[in-house]
Amino acid sequence: MRLSRYFLPVLKENPSEAQIVSHRLMLRAGMIKQASAGIYAWLPLGFKVLRKLENIVHEEQVRAGHIPMLMPTLQSADLWRESGRYDGYGEEMLRMQDRHGRDMLYSPTAEEMFTDVFRANVNSYKDLPLTLYQIQWKFRDEIRPRFGVMRGREFLMKDGYNFDLSKEDALHAYNRHLVSYLRTYERMGLQAIPMRADSGPIGGDYTHEFLVLADTGESEVFYDSEITDLTFGDRDIDFDSVEQCQAVLEEFTSRYARTDETHDEALFAEVPEDRRRTARGIEVGQIFYFGTQYSDAMGAAVQGPDGKPVSIHMGSHGIGVSRLLGAIIEASHDENGIIWPEGVTPFHVGIVNLKQGDEEADSACEALYDSFTAAGLDPLYDDRKERAGGKFATMDLIGLPWRITVGPRGLKNGVVELTSRRTGESEELPPEQAVEKIIQIYAKHRVTGL
Repeated sequence: MRLSRYFLPVLKENPSEAQIVSHRLMLRAGMIKQASAGIYAWLPLGFKVLRKLENIVHEEQVRAGHIPMLMPTLQSADLWRESGRYDGYGEEMLRMQDRHGRDMLYSPTAEEMFTDVFRANVNSYKDLPLTLYQIQWKFRDEIRPRFGVMRGREFLMKDGYNFDLSKEDALHAYNRHLVSYLRTYERMGLQAIPMRADSGPIGGDYTHEFLVLADTGESEVFYDSEITDLTFGDRDIDFDSVEQCQAVLEEFTSRYARTDETHDEALFAEVPEDRRRTARGIEVGQIFYFGTQYSDAMGAAVQGPDGKPVSIHMGSHGIGVSRLLGAIIEASHDENGIIWPEGVTPFHVGIVNLKQGDEEADSACEALYDSFTAAGLDPLYDDRKERAGGKFATMDLIGLPWRITVGPRGLKNGVVELTSRRTGESEELPPEQAVEKIIQIYAKHRVTGL
């Protein structure tokens, strides 16, 4: 993509309505535009990152054996009356009637609808286990939407639902989701800590939230500092192995880590004092096991091995996909703008031409652009007739991890300048070596997205 042809409405000044860094930088970088309170239009740069995050989530869900599908955003209130949640969910649910007077709602979550699909199509234990999921827009009518995409009313969410014959099978599904979530967040450059949490209106006895530590987090969290030393890395996990998934769960949840809703001061006091930490956290996902709560209420049963009906055991598992953009920016920025991790950056490298119109500089930039494109990478070429300082400021603001600067002076010596956005360090290399270095960097990351 050439910047002269791209739609990137950056702002030089900080928007007055933005209270936190991620909201401010997303507006300044031309990623979103507010349509109404808590509802945003996703502009090309923001949409590009959103799709990359969505693709990572899809890849890790499919890796774990989960099956994607898509539900409607509008649901019948009758299903929610069956489960008993329609009247109790609260004013966050947007309720409406269609032209025939039928009660409808804009989906805040989809346990009822997935249960309805399951009960209509699965009758035998032989069809289990089964996990279905979607990535779909949700709506919760927050009384005070704030912080941009971090606490909006409309949001993109991955919600998955497991259907199992027994509690043991369903807890394996729970563990499988925990493993897949750890992989997902690390691919995005995030450390998301699983913490014992409150189930809220979803219900259930087993639940963990995944929180990214950040000063602007809405939750107070308490944890053993040892947990921040854990990484999942490139382990090869057999998702069908109960033992392997259980071992990962125990590794990542055996140390104290809780949100303020479930914090136990007595248990926390058992952690060595030098390892006790209190911080703020941003919730980016949650997993639940709630047994037969919905299957009992909605008559979702299968024929068991003995021929008798068995209510299925269920859980639900969510990732706030659009919310993740804000969390990544909160965790990775500086005073000049965003710093995207390589796994989610909208463009893999920025090319800055210091003298647009100079034949040699133009030719070198075009050659770099073609080389990256041929290697399957996505460069952003700043070919505007703009002063160098303005070009550098734009690149810093939008946060591409790597920048190649091309100018007549360097080309006379046969080199271009390669700069790391994260460290600010630069080195001069021949153009071919700069291209090869970027290719090798991204070979370590599973490149996904548009």
